Amino acid sequence: MNERIIELIDIAPKEFWGAQDTHLETIKKYYPKLKIVARGTTLKAFGEKDILDEFERRFQRLMLHFTRYNNIDDNVIERVILGDIQDDRKMSPNDKILVHGVGGKIVKAMTPNQQLLVDTINKNDMVFAVGPAGTGKTYTGVAMAVKALKEKQVKRIILTRPAVEAGENLGFLPGDMKEKLDPYMQPLYDALRDMIPNEKLEDHIAKGIIQIAPLAFMRGRTLDNAFVILDEAQNTTHSQMKMFLTRMGKNAKFMVTGDPGQVDLPRRTISGLKEALLVLKDIEGIGIIYLDDKDIVRHRLVKKVIDAYKYTENVD
Repeated sequence: MNERIIELIDIAPKEFWGAQDTHLETIKKYYPKLKIVARGTTLKAFGEKDILDEFERRFQRLMLHFTRYNNIDDNVIERVILGDIQDDRKMSPNDKILVHGVGGKIVKAMTPNQQLLVDTINKNDMVFAVGPAGTGKTYTGVAMAVKALKEKQVKRIILTRPAVEAGENLGFLPGDMKEKLDPYMQPLYDALRDMIPNEKLEDHIAKGIIQIAPLAFMRGRTLDNAFVILDEAQNTTHSQMKMFLTRMGKNAKFMVTGDPGQVDLPRRTISGLKEALLVLKDIEGIGIIYLDDKDIVRHRLVKKVIDAYKYTENVD
């Protein structure tokens, strides 16, 4: 009897096999002449060579579908196993979907300015995305980073923030430095968890494929083959911003996001973001996109709150 061994690569087995192996059992129904056994990330199939060859081709397509869309179900299994083997179902160049998140959630630009940001990232190696809270700056950036990683355009994602205490004192929080800083980095984790299954995300973090760290940890590094996002950049100083921008290595994408209206730096300290927007605005290869109230994609009240606070910006 012939044997075929297939490994799930970068796929969470619990999600791929389904609750109580329901997806696996569905697959087995289409191949009654094969003995199929799965343990963790390893699948073994036993039977005649011709049937095994056909099974492996179809199973590879199932894995490709899951890697791309983070989801399979009985309908997908039926379509892939019974469908045209030549149909790889690649997305067309005009498809505006950035990534398929957890459970098949579609992540794409929601406003014209967000789409302009996506287009600008595709055309430039360094991009500044500036705008108020809720305009999707960070979320769009993380989606583009995940897309680049999935498509093997980069080997790692690096997300960073300046560890400025916005009215809170990190020193009074319990735990070691990582435990103190993790809550501050939570928005970055939240975006990633929307787009990458938790088990796979934890594996990427453990292997250093995805790194989330305070800006100070970037000093002295050269960041090659990476999609790097500096979030909350309005809270960088002149020296921090210059340090970050000069970390750029070969085959790297750098994205800087921030809201100049939410600076938490000490008084009379110039924001590195505000300065960079002036200093770098005419350099070819650097894209700058301004998002505004029309791009807010959170609860409808967020726009009203931002509008209301505009009148207090210059009030001491």
